[in-house]
Amino acid sequence: MVRRVLSLTSGRIAVVILVLVALLALCGPWLAPQDPLATSDNTLASASGAHWLGTDYLGRDVFSRLLDGSRISVLGSLEVALMALVVGAVPGILSVYSGRAFEWLTLRLADTLVALPFLLFAIAVIALLGNGITQAMLVTGALVSPLFYRVSRAATLAVARSPYVEAAIVSGASVGWIVRRHVWVKVLPPIAVALAQTIGVGFVIVSSLTFLGIGVQPPAPTWGGLLASDLGYLSHQPWAPVAPALLIMVTVWTCNLLADAIRDVSGEAGRALVDRRRARSRTSTSAPFPVGGSR
Repeated sequence: MVRRVLSLTSGRIAVVILVLVALLALCGPWLAPQDPLATSDNTLASASGAHWLGTDYLGRDVFSRLLDGSRISVLGSLEVALMALVVGAVPGILSVYSGRAFEWLTLRLADTLVALPFLLFAIAVIALLGNGITQAMLVTGALVSPLFYRVSRAATLAVARSPYVEAAIVSGASVGWIVRRHVWVKVLPPIAVALAQTIGVGFVIVSSLTFLGIGVQPPAPTWGGLLASDLGYLSHQPWAPVAPALLIMVTVWTCNLLADAIRDVSGEAGRALVDRRRARSRTSTSAPFPVGGSR
């Protein structure tokens, strides 16, 4: 599936941008030209050679804070996606094979989580457990998990009714063996699509919380926090919110682009894509040789 995704132009663009964002999160604090927490008297300065994106209202270098804040944004979105994957996908698969009681319980729990406003619930958890981005993201991931539950359950139900799975059950195969051998291969593409979309949702959630000043202790820089601080000084720097807003928008758009690419190459669409390429390759190899001219 990875090679199919990379065969699409949209897939290659999405992978390249996400790799750059990941490298920015890993190496951003070391690439920052100045201390992102150091203040100075040069407040609200315009872009220059010393400060590529200018300085904020405390004289801190905006470019350095943008690089340093990428780690919290990326890690927070990954925490949301991985928590939702674990909490949602595993019960979704097991609900098909673990009996009516487990199925009814997990369905009611998924319906309950869907009804909860995850942003307000995350704020309430932070108020109870203390101001920290990790606990907020883990709780938010649990609230987003019904997406994975429904996707994995629907894909598992489609596979469970296939003749080869029924034959494996009749032959005495265990549920774990059936899931590893038959179910997981069919469930993986829709889960991958949901995972890519959830990472984008995670970026929006992290940016929203940090924009409100929730989850991160100041003066730690974040993309949402930079956007919020820049909005207060638009009369002095009307261009200041462009950089953090553009980073958030591009990252979320890239996650959705990757999800679309995975969806396009999986299932029937993916098989049709492979068949078209094989047909083109056979046509190119079986093309007739040019006929020589008359004497």
